[in-house]
Amino acid sequence: MKSILRSLLPALFIVMSARTGAGAETNHNFDRWEKEISAYERADATNPPPKGAALFIGSSTIARWKTLAEDFPKHRVINRGFGGSQIVDATHFAERLIFPHLPKQIFLRAGGNDLWSGKSAEEVFADYKDFVAKVRAKLPRTEIVFISLSPSISRWKQADKEKMLNAMVADYIRGKARLKYIETYEMVLGADGQPRAELFVADKLHFNAEGNKLLAERVRPHLRK
Repeated sequence: MKSILRSLLPALFIVMSARTGAGAETNHNFDRWEKEISAYERADATNPPPKGAALFIGSSTIARWKTLAEDFPKHRVINRGFGGSQIVDATHFAERLIFPHLPKQIFLRAGGNDLWSGKSAEEVFADYKDFVAKVRAKLPRTEIVFISLSPSISRWKQADKEKMLNAMVADYIRGKARLKYIETYEMVLGADGQPRAELFVADKLHFNAEGNKLLAERVRPHLRK
């Protein structure tokens, strides 16, 4: 029995050390974002955003959404997206990007880069739950809204994983207070079931103005007055 346990110890160590806490990964390079995070902090110091706003955080879909304030003129919104990021990055930098603003709502759109990096839908779902746990510990009254993933032309091969992750999150939040889900998967699809080219910029990955318009229409009903 002891010999069996000894043989299992290396594998157990790998599994346990892969995650060192909520949103933390030993092999993830958080330093790559320091320039962008510091830029947000400098901007906040000179022009502090309002407290109690709706804060949008996530990867390039949020970072490139330059018309966010224009799309929601009746609401106070803060954009804290940084392109290429994963959910663990939003969790890691919550103390610097989220908590100082005491938002009433947090809109999270991330997970696509996570899947593209090789993570399974189950692993990304675990990262989402870590994000929720960290926010809950500091901001228990803040509503967390997950903007679901939608397929793109350039990453069409991971569409099934995106749909699986969406389903996991949607099922998880069902019946839970201050957790919401916004469905966006099918909004980009045409009659042929493929992503519509007219919604994307030349890289076939990121939304253009028309794509952001559709996204805004999905988000708008969920913003608190």
